[in-house]
Amino acid sequence: MSSLSIGPFTWLLAFSPILVSVALMVGARWSGAKAGWVGWCLALGVAAFAFGGGTRLLWYSQLKGLLLTFFVLYIVWFALALFHVVDEAGALQVISVGVARLTADRTMQLLILSWVFASFLQGVTGFGVPVAVVAPLLVGLGFPAMTGVVAASIGHAWAITFGSIASSFYALMAITGMDGFTLAPWTTFLLGVACFFSGLVPAYLYRGWASLRHSLPAVLAIGSVMAVVQYGMATHGLWNLASFIAGLTGLAVAAALTRLPMYRGAAGEQLANRRHLDSPIRMSVPAALSAYLILLLVVVAAQLVPPFPHLLNRIKIVMHFPETRTTLGWVNPAGTGRTISVFGHAGALIFYTCVISYLVYRRLGCYAPGAPGRIVRRTARGAWKSSLAILFLVGMAMAMSDSGMTYVLALGMSRVVGRALPFLAPFIGALGGFVTGTNTNSNVVFAPLQQRTAEVIGYNPLIILAAQNVGGAIGSVISPAKVIVGCSTVGLVGREGRVMRLNLLYGALILGFMGLLTTALLVFV
Repeated sequence: MSSLSIGPFTWLLAFSPILVSVALMVGARWSGAKAGWVGWCLALGVAAFAFGGGTRLLWYSQLKGLLLTFFVLYIVWFALALFHVVDEAGALQVISVGVARLTADRTMQLLILSWVFASFLQGVTGFGVPVAVVAPLLVGLGFPAMTGVVAASIGHAWAITFGSIASSFYALMAITGMDGFTLAPWTTFLLGVACFFSGLVPAYLYRGWASLRHSLPAVLAIGSVMAVVQYGMATHGLWNLASFIAGLTGLAVAAALTRLPMYRGAAGEQLANRRHLDSPIRMSVPAALSAYLILLLVVVAAQLVPPFPHLLNRIKIVMHFPETRTTLGWVNPAGTGRTISVFGHAGALIFYTCVISYLVYRRLGCYAPGAPGRIVRRTARGAWKSSLAILFLVGMAMAMSDSGMTYVLALGMSRVVGRALPFLAPFIGALGGFVTGTNTNSNVVFAPLQQRTAEVIGYNPLIILAAQNVGGAIGSVISPAKVIVGCSTVGLVGREGRVMRLNLLYGALILGFMGLLTTALLVFV
């Protein structure tokens, strides 16, 4: 960019697509799809007229964006379909009631459902499903609606990045061009720390410091196991199972802890608890869990059991892109775009799981007539808006990246933010998650910016990207879109502001700690 003078006006032009998108979503309350479309159009215009990006460069940038979009949406659509396959069978209600029956201790019930079970659900669903499922169950067990929504929101935040079959992490790999094995260690380390906060907040919400002290041993035990399991799974390449297996292991540890006298609950609690636990659906908990066990077997077989890895990955979508450059001297070297394994992609594995699980539940007699049509319709209704948002935001990010706009933003941030970047990195990620409602979109928009800025300043980009991931995850669960979903399921419509304030308070505390931790890591590591 030697021929381009990077002044305040140039920097503002480069920032304008992100700024306008954020302003429309927060200020004008536009959807991610509408605001993303405006940001995409603006990015193309600025790239063409202010940064010298010609038609050829922008054409190839959007082809790259389409590949990245398909890579992410392949997971998003079938992850949501799997949720509806399970939910239509009534299995989710059986699982929820089974979890609640483990103990009559009220604090442990809140922890198991809002933290551990919600994290387990996030591992295979996401998109607001954990809050929508867990909050009504907590209300049914006698917890205040406000407590249910806030606890479920914060409780699964740490599982966002590797939840939804790791769609956020796949987006991070795709948009930064970095390998998952390189990104996973620092990302899972910071998420592991965040895991403890996700448990401490629900514990505190019940009865303040008293319930926090009572549940602290359980939080430390369960949190340690879930953090270590997620770290081990992710660093060995099992990204799409990391959060799911961590949550499943956490449920096992929590079930064991409920056998301890201190976590069984008083006799009065046990008596009051029974009236909340009746389920009209006659299905065993193992049968209800069969879809998730099938997912586990499918993923393990596809990745680790010969000859499946070779067979499933034989057919790939590969596109080669030529070198492109702007009239101002920014060069994008020739290379391949995101490679997509047609039958071995995480989305394909979830599709196989959907088909097998549907057949199992149908064999068990769990479906009413018309179930396949309802599953397809609900999946389409739930995914199309988020799909459009991802499509436009990815296109915007690729136009900005290939025209040099992201580099200009990074260089400007390095001059303004400077050494404060480590502390601010989680907050930047949280801004993206808060505005768009997903960590996936936050990574798409802000990860390249944070990566470039870290490289310009001289910080380890892996730690900065890990902070971006944690921030995006926390921001996504406290976003207005998620709060509205949670409030609508427990009768808090019209009182979303109170929930938002609590979410922002606890979210800001966690982000502040993560910023301090990121700063310390870059100083001492």
